[in-house]
Amino acid sequence: MNAGLEDPVGGDDDQVLAVMPRLAQLSTAISRGRLTEHAMDAAGIEADRPAFSVLVSVHLAGAPLRISEIAEKMQLVQPHVTRQVQQLERRGLVRRIGDPHDRRVSFIEPTDEGRAAADRYARTLIGWFTGAIAHWPEQDRKDLGRLLARFADDVTAHLATLDDT
Repeated sequence: MNAGLEDPVGGDDDQVLAVMPRLAQLSTAISRGRLTEHAMDAAGIEADRPAFSVLVSVHLAGAPLRISEIAEKMQLVQPHVTRQVQQLERRGLVRRIGDPHDRRVSFIEPTDEGRAAADRYARTLIGWFTGAIAHWPEQDRKDLGRLLARFADDVTAHLATLDDT
């Protein structure tokens, strides 16, 4: 087996394997349901999906970010992020701020228009997901949030070990 892909629980992977088809089902349902496109339409911004993802990532960071930080956060290469930032700049959705400590570096932050668009996008997604599970008991909704956050954090951390080998 590949390093980092071995079964750490000694072959008892039925529970994990049972989740895999559900993850694929969820991914397909969201993709085919055009949820992202619907939310982008609600945001009222003409930008391609990768650029809009950069805008949302910068907005959710809550502070200006370097291109390298955006690339790391989104797990993309810097030249790709640079192109997306340039597209967003041309549309007036982000701006560069000089680093007072290093004139060669700039930070990227959303403009007021960019923040408003990212907020509209997020509100659309939140509303859609909230509606999808509105009939769930409150405890189930809380458990989903807690377990999904834990799952995402643990998978991200474990994937980082692949880079270390």
